[in-house]
Amino acid sequence: MKPNSQIPLWTIGAPIFAAALLATAALAPGFAHGGVFVACVAVGVAASVFAAVHHAELVAFRIGEPFGTLVLALAVTLIEVALIVSLMVAGGEEALGLARDTVFAAVMIILNGIIGLCLLVGGVLHREQSFSLDGVSASLVALGAIVIMTLVFPNYTVSVPGPFYSPSQLMLIALVTVVVYGTFIFTQTVGNRGWFLHGEGEDVGHGGARPSNATTASGALLLLMCLAAVVLLAKQLAPSLEAMVFKLGAPNALVGVIIAAIVLLPEGLAALKAARSNRLQTSLNLALGSALASIGLTIPAVSCVSLYMHLHLMLGIDSRSSVLLLLSLFVASLALRTGRTIILHGVVLLVIFVVYLFTTVVP
Repeated sequence: MKPNSQIPLWTIGAPIFAAALLATAALAPGFAHGGVFVACVAVGVAASVFAAVHHAELVAFRIGEPFGTLVLALAVTLIEVALIVSLMVAGGEEALGLARDTVFAAVMIILNGIIGLCLLVGGVLHREQSFSLDGVSASLVALGAIVIMTLVFPNYTVSVPGPFYSPSQLMLIALVTVVVYGTFIFTQTVGNRGWFLHGEGEDVGHGGARPSNATTASGALLLLMCLAAVVLLAKQLAPSLEAMVFKLGAPNALVGVIIAAIVLLPEGLAALKAARSNRLQTSLNLALGSALASIGLTIPAVSCVSLYMHLHLMLGIDSRSSVLLLLSLFVASLALRTGRTIILHGVVLLVIFVVYLFTTVVP
């Protein structure tokens, strides 16, 4: 798909509409709880998501791979980190598990939901798809190490009881997380850039002239505005979602899953488009890169905030979640071990995702 060299008006109107909704919620809080307003917020989220995908494709087309796939992942993650930190500052002790729940949901959605759907759709349309085994292996090595150290290992340390790190341990984990993620970015963009291209080149699947610098800059700015709109509108939807979840009798963790899914929707749509176009390498770059950015930037940021505010950051997940996380990493590693994928791989990952969603509602 070739991004239009001109920016469509609807992609400009989406963040403006979102800003109007946010202004209405701030100036007229009573009106913000009405059903009509909630419906408008849902429309604003959807419009902002599709606009974000359009602008991300435009920027990625201009700067080429693998840098293009970093744009959406880093933009979403930076805004996600800002949202989590702001909620932690406002919530104090009550928000200690927010970062953990958000990161865990993001990893499970990406590893099983997004990748599984991309493999399934790509397999149905193209029977078999190939990718760079070296690049995906590097991504999984970094992701596996960070995920286990941040979400599982805290349950087994003894300096502080419970799923917590001591302050010195938390400082170390934050540091090594930054080191691993930074090394991965260097590997992807400089050290072994070819591993993440797999012969697709910088213009595969795109014809015509690249967008101008002015158009690209405008697209990048609008991308950030759209992503901010998605996150802030998702936060605006949270009370309504909480009320819905309460009426259903489901655990509060379901709200975090829904919010994470909304925030990750732009990346998921972009990855799915690439898979449909038989560019599985781009799909995996987006998905695994997003998972690494989500945990590689969020954990250090919230660790610094918790240390500064003298809060005990809850990181360890429970045994049920640990089993599902380890199963997800194991199956994803097996499915992506040969450099070729088939429908079966996507189906198995999606089955694990369904089990994760169901056990979130029915623990």
